[in-house]
Amino acid sequence: MPNAIETVDVNVPVTVSYNQWTKFEEFPKFLSFVESVTQVSDTLTEWKVKIGGVEREFEARISEQHPDERVAWNSTGGQVDHAGVVTFHKLAEDETRVTVQLDWEAKGLLEKAGAALGIDNHAIKKDLANFKEFIEAKGTDDVGWRGDVQA
Repeated sequence: MPNAIETVDVNVPVTVSYNQWTKFEEFPKFLSFVESVTQVSDTLTEWKVKIGGVEREFEARISEQHPDERVAWNSTGGQVDHAGVVTFHKLAEDETRVTVQLDWEAKGLLEKAGAALGIDNHAIKKDLANFKEFIEAKGTDDVGWRGDVQA
């Protein structure tokens, strides 16, 4: 099963980066492969993604969430089998380290080849750079969902 761990340091407080990350429906603004995310409930989201020209749909359920610390999820149905976690680490008052870990099931020759060549890691790193640019340019703190979900 392929996996990736990528990190980016953003020049905003941990609460600002966490709040933005929990606004799942805004993911298409900085995640290049995400077409749309619909938040169905506090812990369930529906995704439409396009990777390598292939469109896929799936649901993801938040399995653990702690404000300003972490959000973990796994897919629960659809065409994508994956799990992940994003963590937020306060480096300074206005600096946060965001780390994303993803594990997924590569399907088909193209996805398996991409995973073997590290293309997925590169895409995640690029999207974290997009997140950095987005959140630093935004400059405001919109409150996201701050509920706590126990594992």
